[in-house]
Amino acid sequence: MFGTVTLALLEGFLTTLKLFGLTLAIALPLGLLISQGAMSRIVVLKYPLKFIIWIVRGTPLLLQLIIIYYGPGIVMGNPLWGAGDGGRFIAALVAFSINYACYFAEIYRGGIQSVPVGQYEAGYVLGMTKGQIFRKVVLLQVIKRIIPPMSNEIITLVKDTSLARIIAVYEIIWSGQSFIKSDGIIWPLIYTGAFYLIFSGLLTVAFHRLEKRLEFFR
Repeated sequence: MFGTVTLALLEGFLTTLKLFGLTLAIALPLGLLISQGAMSRIVVLKYPLKFIIWIVRGTPLLLQLIIIYYGPGIVMGNPLWGAGDGGRFIAALVAFSINYACYFAEIYRGGIQSVPVGQYEAGYVLGMTKGQIFRKVVLLQVIKRIIPPMSNEIITLVKDTSLARIIAVYEIIWSGQSFIKSDGIIWPLIYTGAFYLIFSGLLTVAFHRLEKRLEFFR
């Protein structure tokens, strides 16, 4: 029985990992772009992005999942994401990517604005362009400064993937809960916690090592 449960949970955990990995791959660069737009001097870009960030950060991710999945079908009369498991997964990925991109954008903004203005000025004196200053002088310092808050958000993402079950994405919590209905046992659901703890622990170790490697910026 234990082996059967473990295999079922591993199948659900693969979906969790897929959702987690793809969300990071999209949200990390998207968050940087949003932060740049929100800090720009272009009013028609800056304020709409700030408004979107405010809406996304001020409403529950669960609500965003439901609206993004069901909303297009209700409004347009035709499911935007397609039918079946693939459509539900894409909708969940879009919701998670937008949500976390907005949170990452604020973390990026804080990190960028924490770099002393004098370093930008020194770069200009050396004849560097704004892009070169950002890539060669600012970026690594920003990474060092944002690792603690970014690691917290990424570990939170690991747990938030469980919310995808609200639109019937077959992730690990769904797998564990299915045994309550089929076999009348609850320990597989509790067992899912071990998967989250191990994965979160590995991420914590990885971020700690990354912080150590960037200590020369102190």
